[in-house]
Amino acid sequence: MQVPLQIAFQDIEPSEFIETRIREKVTKLERYYDRIISVRVVVAAPHRSSNHGNTYNVRIDINIPDKELVINRQPEANGAYEDVYVVIRDAFEAAERQLKDEARIRRGA
Repeated sequence: MQVPLQIAFQDIEPSEFIETRIREKVTKLERYYDRIISVRVVVAAPHRSSNHGNTYNVRIDINIPDKELVINRQPEANGAYEDVYVVIRDAFEAAERQLKDEARIRRGA
């Protein structure tokens, strides 16, 4: 990656554990697509509820040559996104699929 990874937290305390998980996931993405220019990840907890658990959003902006990929995982009605690690996993799985598709397109497959 040409630009260092950027991780931001909104309405949530920064966490070393979350940052470590994100760094691991970004390293994995670089194995699928080695021309990543930059990655910015925003972890947010915008919906605070006293009746239900907190829900989380994760947005990943990936810049590759001639394109920007945006992955945004927001809370679902079923409450699956009350665990920040589940949201991170889902967001990075979507990013991985998009990067693999982009790699296939660029190879001409």
